[in-house]
Amino acid sequence: MNVEQIRDLFPVTKEAIYFNNASQGPLNSLVYNALQTHLETEINPLEKKGFNRDVIRILLSKILGGLPEEYALTTSTGVGLGIIAQGLEFKKGDNIIIPEREHWNNAFPWLQLEQKGVEIRFAKLNEDHSIDPQAIEKLIDHNTKVVAIAAVRYNSGFRPNLSAIGKIAHQKGALFVVDAAQAAGMIPIDVEKYQIDIMAGCGFKWLLGLHGTGFLYVSKRVIKRITPVLPGMYAAERIHDKLSLFDDARKFETGTLPYSLFDAWSAGLQLVLDIGVDNIYKKAIENTDLIIEGLQKKEYKIITPIRKKEERTAIIHFNTGSLETTEALYKKLRAHKVILTLQVENIRVSPNFFNTKEEIKTFLELL
Repeated sequence: MNVEQIRDLFPVTKEAIYFNNASQGPLNSLVYNALQTHLETEINPLEKKGFNRDVIRILLSKILGGLPEEYALTTSTGVGLGIIAQGLEFKKGDNIIIPEREHWNNAFPWLQLEQKGVEIRFAKLNEDHSIDPQAIEKLIDHNTKVVAIAAVRYNSGFRPNLSAIGKIAHQKGALFVVDAAQAAGMIPIDVEKYQIDIMAGCGFKWLLGLHGTGFLYVSKRVIKRITPVLPGMYAAERIHDKLSLFDDARKFETGTLPYSLFDAWSAGLQLVLDIGVDNIYKKAIENTDLIIEGLQKKEYKIITPIRKKEERTAIIHFNTGSLETTEALYKKLRAHKVILTLQVENIRVSPNFFNTKEEIKTFLELL
């Protein structure tokens, strides 16, 4: 597909400059049409077939690595991480390491464990909002049970070195847990290459789905270390009066999912596969190269760490130097149909593969 064909799949591109993918990927026509097709079977169920959960598992494994049976279907990132936090066995004196100012989905499930006597250790960020693997290495010991980190930080766009952090975690026997909400579908991830034990994510951002879709990856290496907390009819063999849990990630699934949304999501996942995550990431760097250059020329304050290209993603945070003028600029951009986010004191710009150089030029001219 060429650029015009890709943009035709995203109706919003005809109405606005959409730089808000870190909040929510815009609905594309492939997913929309798949959703309508599913709904038609609900109106006239004569031809209705049962939803095949394996379709999503297979697509996720092709995009993110691992085996299809290592993926459980969930409704959000937070649900996946919550299942893990409650399903692990902890004792008083154990500790968990997470970076400072992580997204709440990768903080609240672990912080609740303080009630059980588990210590939460926060790895310090650098002044430029990056985090070094050494910051985690300083905190880890033989009582560390989990090292949890976002593959891309929502509040800076920073991409940590997952390989190095996973190695540090495993040297002490800790589980390596990754929040992939801002990463899956935007940067290349291979759960096996990065030695990720557990990874949770959502469908409504870079994986081109809708709210209510998500996944939980649990490596077969660690599956026995986690107990399901909400086993439903899809977590075990269909045997009456006996619980015979599956021996793979399916054991973490509960009951019925929003099948209409998952069925439609398969079209979004296939689009990610067709374009290729490597190509999507290459486009992300090209986009942010232009944005960074333009922001620097106009002397805006860039909050995102940009010194190393391998730490960059499709997310750039910047501000004007004061909250008042930053808010005014945000309102001006929105008035000109540039869709982005005002996140506390910063403007967050997050373009995707369907955005063009012309759109970035327009955005920079408005600054």
